[in-house]
Amino acid sequence: MPAPGLSAVHVHPVKSLAAYAVGEAVVEPWGLGGDRRWMLVDTEGTVVTQRQRPRLALVSAEPVPGGGVVLAAPGSAALTVEVPEPRETVRVRLHRSRLDVVEAAREAHDWFGAFLGTEVRLVHLDAPERRRFIDPAYARPGEPVSLADGYPLLLTSTASLDALNALVAAGDRADEGPLPMDRFRPNVVVSGTEPWAEDGWHRLAIGEVAFRVARPSARCVVTTTDQRTARRGTEPLRTLARHRRSDGELRFGLNLVPDTTGVLRVGDPLRILA
Repeated sequence: MPAPGLSAVHVHPVKSLAAYAVGEAVVEPWGLGGDRRWMLVDTEGTVVTQRQRPRLALVSAEPVPGGGVVLAAPGSAALTVEVPEPRETVRVRLHRSRLDVVEAAREAHDWFGAFLGTEVRLVHLDAPERRRFIDPAYARPGEPVSLADGYPLLLTSTASLDALNALVAAGDRADEGPLPMDRFRPNVVVSGTEPWAEDGWHRLAIGEVAFRVARPSARCVVTTTDQRTARRGTEPLRTLARHRRSDGELRFGLNLVPDTTGVLRVGDPLRILA
């Protein structure tokens, strides 16, 4: 077995859109540089994700210098969206969080509205240090997070995905497998470990950056969405419910909090510290 290491890094410039693979990424206190600094909200200011709109999986957001993004989607002309100038913020809701953000230009709202067939607004988190963790039981005082659901980074393991896919293949919905890693929308993917070894990790280092494990990642309906077609099935939740249920949650992967900052690079070694 090869030595444990970092095999992939992904950022999601706009929350719930397609992942963007990178060879390296800066680790900031609130997550990877450029990860989940934008999101969509409805007319009431509540976050819109693939939970409600699975077609968001078909939209890509390529980061550009300065923090902007180039949006692309089937049947739509590409649109470049620049980071909005500092101005009056608006209050929005991200699950249990209330936070202040800045709205993008009107053409971005219209672009997404035309694609989704409903009115939405694109907003930007101009100051990520303003947002704190959803559940302070897993954070130290003052620790920030971007527009991720609750934690700065999500880690998954290729060995655990292989083990999960073996369970799917042995089940009654084998036709839905094997599942690709993008169903789980990780920031970092590690290889060279034993299946489910991450269940026992508490602190780890990837290259020059140290992390602590906040908690296992509880999985939702987004994992049943094919990220290439936006069609939904029953897996992996069906199999996770049988084999990976704990405290009422279906678990796959780990939520991480950076203890240090630095740069992650594909190929970096993985070290388990505790």
